[in-house]
Amino acid sequence: MLFGRSGREENVNSDRIPPGQRLTDKFPVLHYGSVPQFDRATWDLKVFGLVEEPLAFSYDQFLELPATRIVADIHCVTTWSKLDTIWEGVLFRELINSVQVDPEARFVMVHCEQDFTTNVPLEVLMDDDVLLAHRYDDQPLTPEHGYPLRLVVPKKYFWKSAKWVRGLELMAQDRLGFWEVRGYHNNADPWKEERYS
Repeated sequence: MLFGRSGREENVNSDRIPPGQRLTDKFPVLHYGSVPQFDRATWDLKVFGLVEEPLAFSYDQFLELPATRIVADIHCVTTWSKLDTIWEGVLFRELINSVQVDPEARFVMVHCEQDFTTNVPLEVLMDDDVLLAHRYDDQPLTPEHGYPLRLVVPKKYFWKSAKWVRGLELMAQDRLGFWEVRGYHNNADPWKEERYS
């Protein structure tokens, strides 16, 4: 909801704001732990688990992959929503097409710095708006927003859009990630208000 000059609530874009959410122009910074240091010389992104051959990308190799730009609405479990955010990076489905995935793979555990994890169904990650992003708002990501690499899953609450991604583990069975183990809803659909289990 927005407030007009009269102070009355206006329903601008209300069809894009899930139940229980409020619109913000800011981009709040929320995460567990401290902001990790990035060392370009040692950083890599691993793809492993139920794949024929595990892969590892250096940061420079990752940046050489074809980039896609998306505009997406994002929704945080803490009740803020931000519309028309601009991200640039590698589509998850394009990255995963570079490996031979076992047919039994149904889920992905996203491994991040400081032992943070989140779990997402592989089918969800194959959507055409799911990115491994290295740019936001036409600028490089800032460290507090996930530099050098952040997953962006717009159709889920934003904790599923994990910061500081380092690994993608393909799995046959679902396993709960960091916040999911601590009571956050496994599905995280903002339109169903799947905040907590």
